[in-house]
Amino acid sequence: MMKNQTLDLDLLQLEGLKVTPETSVPAFVFLLLIYIFIVVANVGLVALISMESSLHQPMYLLFCNMSVNDVFGASTVIPRLLSDIFVSDRYITYTDCVVQTFCSHFHAATSHTVLMIMAYDRYVAVCSPLHYAAIMTGRMVVKLSTAAWSTAFVVILVLVLLDVRLSRCRRVIRNPFCDNASLFKLSCENVVINQVYGIFTAIGMLTVSVSTIMLTYLRIAIVCLSGKSNAVNGRALQTCATHLALYVVLLLSGCTIVALHRFPYLSDQRKLASIMLHVVPPALNAVIYGLQIKAVRQKIFILFTRNKMTVFQVKR
Repeated sequence: MMKNQTLDLDLLQLEGLKVTPETSVPAFVFLLLIYIFIVVANVGLVALISMESSLHQPMYLLFCNMSVNDVFGASTVIPRLLSDIFVSDRYITYTDCVVQTFCSHFHAATSHTVLMIMAYDRYVAVCSPLHYAAIMTGRMVVKLSTAAWSTAFVVILVLVLLDVRLSRCRRVIRNPFCDNASLFKLSCENVVINQVYGIFTAIGMLTVSVSTIMLTYLRIAIVCLSGKSNAVNGRALQTCATHLALYVVLLLSGCTIVALHRFPYLSDQRKLASIMLHVVPPALNAVIYGLQIKAVRQKIFILFTRNKMTVFQVKR
């Protein structure tokens, strides 16, 4: 059989995490609880912001993009992992693999673009407070949100289409779930274009996002430190610190995977890190944002207090 002969097989085999029979149940329960928390926390935040008119501000409305994207990203990976924990041989169809590849990379790219538009909102609020209402209108929020999602969509769509055009001669995905590298490594053709575009988009997205975040918040810090109102500047810095915390979590998760790719003997650690990218940021984003932003924290407290009072009155 020729080396470049394409295997006419639509069923691919996944190399999942090495889970022993003794740890399979705890791993399943742990992942399930995290997934439930991600969905409930992020959907709850979106519902709270939607129902409370006092939270209908650009900052909170833009954060809804992050919550929706986090639920989307976690739902792309975690349910599949849960179904594969108790199975020794893990399989996925090529079509499902392509869809999962698009969704996982789309989630990662959108995380960066959404954080960039959130940084722009804070920049306008702190550096041009008198013009904030005129600039950050409802139409502007829609435009920024559309730009964040559509930019990530186009970039990742091209990435996946470059993978789909290749013929296949292998059927093993050396990862717990499908991604760009897993797809083009199934081919025996020349994949230089795929590698170059993948590296270009990764470095380009990282460079743009890091530059935007650094320049924006550096400018915000300078304005706050030179301002006269300590109370206002303190609130502004606290909000910006929350956004920076979200970005640092995302950046560290992504950089860990890139670093571990350089060490083939750490394949198990790389697999775990790739899963954490779709688990840790979505779980922490809702916690960090929900607890650090005073307005959101107060609304959550009022909501729980109101529910407790209702239950107490019913019992009486």
